[in-house]
Amino acid sequence: MTRTDVPSTGPSGSSGSTGSTGSPGRSGLREQAARYALLPLRIFLGVTFVYAGLDKLTDSAFLSASGAGSIGEQMHGVRDTSAIPALVDWALLSPVGFGALLAVGELLVGLGTLAGLLTRIAATGGALISLSLWLTVSWQVTPYYYGNDLVYLMAWIPMILAGAPYLSLDSLIRSRRSRRTA
Repeated sequence: MTRTDVPSTGPSGSSGSTGSTGSPGRSGLREQAARYALLPLRIFLGVTFVYAGLDKLTDSAFLSASGAGSIGEQMHGVRDTSAIPALVDWALLSPVGFGALLAVGELLVGLGTLAGLLTRIAATGGALISLSLWLTVSWQVTPYYYGNDLVYLMAWIPMILAGAPYLSLDSLIRSRRSRRTA
């Protein structure tokens, strides 16, 4: 039996080629892979930020102004080696409040990213958190690529640019709006 490629319309409305059995051809698989390429990144960033936020909120040592493992001790430890010591000084005005704000921010960013709700806004929040941590906590790490905050900052950029066009609340809301206006 010979394979014949016939254009078909897939779930996204785009055409792809299918074989005589109706299964997607190579170009259809490439389109599917491209369509969902950011999904693993979205899941990773979302889970990581939810975990980081919950870890901070449930760690009584972290949410303390001083003592081993506290946000206050961590901030004092990086103050003189950070790129922006004034940012650390600002956080040290209320280390517990800053730590709680950071933890809640990470949690909200992670949940928004996982659900795909206001994804570009959540990704911008994640990028800002990562940027501030890079400029303060991991600035002194050498070589620079050992510091993970810079990597997280770069990982948020595709999410800021593309959002969550598939398998997200954003796409569900967008499709419902387009149906109402049509």
